[in-house]
Amino acid sequence: MRARSLAIALLLVVLPSLGPADPFALPDFGSSADTIMSRAEERDLGQEFMKWVRKALPISDDPVLTDYIQTLGQQLVASSGNPGHYDFFLIEEPTVNAFAGPDGRIGIFAGLILASQTEGELAAVVAHELAHVSQDHLMRSFEAQRQMALPATALLLAAAVLGATVDANIGAAGLMGIQGAAAQQQINFTRANEEEADRIGIDTLARAGHNPYAMPGFFQRLAKSTRVSDSKTPEFLRTHPVTTSRIADAMNRARQHGLRQRPDSLRFHLARANLRQRSESNPQRAVDHFAKTLEQGRYRDETAQRYGYALALTRAGQLEAARRQLSPLLEQHPSQTEFLVLGADIDRRAGNPEQAVRDLKAPVGLAPGHWPLNQAYAESLMAASRPAEALSALQRFVALRPGIAPIYELMADAAGKSGQRALNYRYRAEYLYASDELEPAIRQLELALRLDDIDFHLAAQLQARLSELQAMERARKGRE
Repeated sequence: MRARSLAIALLLVVLPSLGPADPFALPDFGSSADTIMSRAEERDLGQEFMKWVRKALPISDDPVLTDYIQTLGQQLVASSGNPGHYDFFLIEEPTVNAFAGPDGRIGIFAGLILASQTEGELAAVVAHELAHVSQDHLMRSFEAQRQMALPATALLLAAAVLGATVDANIGAAGLMGIQGAAAQQQINFTRANEEEADRIGIDTLARAGHNPYAMPGFFQRLAKSTRVSDSKTPEFLRTHPVTTSRIADAMNRARQHGLRQRPDSLRFHLARANLRQRSESNPQRAVDHFAKTLEQGRYRDETAQRYGYALALTRAGQLEAARRQLSPLLEQHPSQTEFLVLGADIDRRAGNPEQAVRDLKAPVGLAPGHWPLNQAYAESLMAASRPAEALSALQRFVALRPGIAPIYELMADAAGKSGQRALNYRYRAEYLYASDELEPAIRQLELALRLDDIDFHLAAQLQARLSELQAMERARKGRE
């Protein structure tokens, strides 16, 4: 199983040609898309594509882990010289993989983070995917599918990107409808696309301060691990274009920048520890794992290992033991997001949400636009039976950071529990819109406007938002 996961990992850097004989193949993503598709059309396609991704894969709603992935991604975007729309998200599956979809949607599998021995290796894969997006590889290769309807196109792309991870029972009728077209109009991806993504990705790595050798080194390690652990190389690894020569080309590109040493961030190690304990369905097994590795000294970062231990203990309900592990970490790193959020979680589970509110109030005041801290603070207020205050706190946050779906979901809950029915519908609509569900979002706003006791000013705001979403829906239908 491990060998298969490592083999799949190589796909995210090789991205072989899409074909029915290769269910795990990932497409190349490619160049000057504006002549093929408008920005609005690409946004529509991205939204429809994500509906299939959400049906097929467990996208993480953990704010701490998602914030880390988004922060790393945006740091690379800033160094890439190619600003634009990017949405980084975490998929909680052990597969060592990543993919880029339309509208800059970049998914990172948990298995990739766990397989990365350094943050540079993880950044190398993200930088490679960024290059596919910035060079419009997908949109260029998509030209042959321009005559297909939007839902069918999105399903075809989801099947192409996700391969066998797409449940055959999901949208079976749609799959049958496009099967013939897909067989005749496969997306073609070139070796040049891959070489370009490698080259640009390495340049981005170097500008971001990461070791440019991390990319060819990671690819080489994965390929070697596959050969050692699985004597029968899967067909998709034998047939994809360029293996050793591609690694050599990447090595030559890295050599132009020279070796750079950058220590891994603490957040990288904390994310790996978190994902390691979450990978165990039985929390006690996770507790035993971290206890044993700490006792034997088998870890790369002791702080992260103790954090993973505290998380596992919390999940297992051993709250006092978890607190004993967390306390020295908080003393050493009093402003570390991961530790503050975990401390609040322990307090809530222990029936003391007021303590969590007190502990988070100052950090939230210092970082009003920080997603994980603000969500933990609002959850603590909710647990303390203070939903109106939680809603007010989140309203201040979304004024600075709009568009985060889990936050709107929490706002809808807070509005409902504080007796504000119209706001419950309003934030439910925003949650659906942020989740790429335009039509259901419109229905929620319509329900809100039917309420008898709605305030005039709020009604005006809801009507304005409804008109905006309806205009988007009409424009989208006009483009289909």
